Amino acid sequence: MTILPINPAANANPEALRAFLEQCRSAAARAGRAKLVSISIAVDALDPLAVLESIFEPGEPHFYAERPDIGSAIAGAETAAAFESTGPGRFEAVQRWIDAMLQDTIGVGDVSAPFGGPHFFTGFAFADEVEAGEPFAAARVFVPRWQVARAGAVTTAVANFLVPPDADLNALAERVWRAHRKFGGFRYRETPLTEPSAEAIFQVREAGDYRAVVAKAVARIDAGEFTKIVLARAQEFASDQPLHPLRVLNGLRQRFPDCYAFSLANGRGQSFIGASPERLVRVSKGVLETEALAGSIRRGAGASEDAALAGTLLRSEKDCREHQHVLAAITARLEHLGLAPEYAAEPGLRRLANVQHLHTPIRATLPKNVRLLAVLAALHPTPAVGGSPLAAVLPAIRGLESFPRGLYAGAIGWSNARGGGEFFVGLRSALVDGGTARVYAGAGIVAGSTPEKEFAETELKFKAMLEALRNS
Repeated sequence: MTILPINPAANANPEALRAFLEQCRSAAARAGRAKLVSISIAVDALDPLAVLESIFEPGEPHFYAERPDIGSAIAGAETAAAFESTGPGRFEAVQRWIDAMLQDTIGVGDVSAPFGGPHFFTGFAFADEVEAGEPFAAARVFVPRWQVARAGAVTTAVANFLVPPDADLNALAERVWRAHRKFGGFRYRETPLTEPSAEAIFQVREAGDYRAVVAKAVARIDAGEFTKIVLARAQEFASDQPLHPLRVLNGLRQRFPDCYAFSLANGRGQSFIGASPERLVRVSKGVLETEALAGSIRRGAGASEDAALAGTLLRSEKDCREHQHVLAAITARLEHLGLAPEYAAEPGLRRLANVQHLHTPIRATLPKNVRLLAVLAALHPTPAVGGSPLAAVLPAIRGLESFPRGLYAGAIGWSNARGGGEFFVGLRSALVDGGTARVYAGAGIVAGSTPEKEFAETELKFKAMLEALRNS
């Protein structure tokens, strides 16, 4: 990326903007191809989700991710540039596209600020291929026309746009100038996009018999076909009124502040939303962070019951064995890339509003020759969402489950021009389409698993999303 020493805030007038765009058009003409121009400006404090809701358009793609507990949120919408890929090489193909885009990027303004510069919002489906008719590609990355992000007390707005060699500078300057004025004094929408009704009627349906599926999986484990397989359920939630994905998301972020509240929209009316507890990988300033999250039990009604349940989980041979499977697989994959992962000898607890998990954070220094998406390709899918060994469980999952996963248990997140980024697993999630939503929940099946217990675990995981849908 080429960074020009131009201060957009100090030159905030149409004439200066047009002169800058003229430079960009000349650079595009010399290169013989369009340039991606990215303008970053520090703005007054904004709530990225409120901004996204205020300008929400069902016909435009968007991306949203937030960790409320650490004051971090990023939103982007519309498309400046996009790319899709499929097959086993999809991670590498997306990385090549990002690298090519950055070679033709001109950045100005607060590029080094938190969330400054262009960001590449990406959704990788669970599988390398998706089935015909699925609303999301196996891999899709896009640079938004605008993004707003908050990191603590700092809010950064970014405008991204392509400048081809034959760009209409007057039209382009007017569009960018409008965006600059909008985010310089943003006004939130004062009325809801849709008015929820107390008279709404809901239905929830599910196809298949999950208990029977779990029993089949346990038999195959006992036969030595694999050691662990993660099996999910999908419930079809239907309302007689349209569901607004961002209103549902707002409820999730308030209830689960220590999860990744997220929304990924395809621009054709479907949104994949959720509150994921599981970080897949984060890279910042050369340090990689990931985690093993496997083994679950419910929360207690009071402090003593909660502590007793936590003790039961920590002593559970089945859950500790499942957790160890995940931890060993993650660290082995990192070591194969040349990393030296660091982690505690014993798992701790990750407590959420409705469930608690065995949890082991993992850190490693990232060598300069190892890219974020290379780590992502090595880690996804972890045994926490797939199983072990992967070669045996991946075909078995689709054969046992009665639905395509799509983005469920996939890798969702962003990367930036500095090689950093963050991806999480698409869990505790739903695919929203008009007045319907497909809600997902899964559990890890190992030797000793019982159909009733795994069914109860998935019921617990369904509860939060179904409540958010009903209250939207």
